[in-house]
Amino acid sequence: MLDNITSSVTISNMILNKIAKAIKKSGVSRYKISKDTGIDQAVLCRIVSGSGTGQCGLETADKLCKYLGLELVPKRRKRKAGGQK
Repeated sequence: MLDNITSSVTISNMILNKIAKAIKKSGVSRYKISKDTGIDQAVLCRIVSGSGTGQCGLETADKLCKYLGLELVPKRRKRKAGGQK
């Protein structure tokens, strides 16, 4: 069970890191993103600075992904030898 929680946190951090990089790369101010998406500037600041890990909900991440033109696509898991997952 702890492995699943750790994996979820790692995935969340990876997603937030991608969003943070996209925000920086976009050249759009956090103020404008906030106004366009309705996401508080403080939340955007935490995401961009890296201190927002674990504090961004799925709805917020989804809004930012759509705004920034990002798409969340599930990664296919590699199967282990012998047909086990």
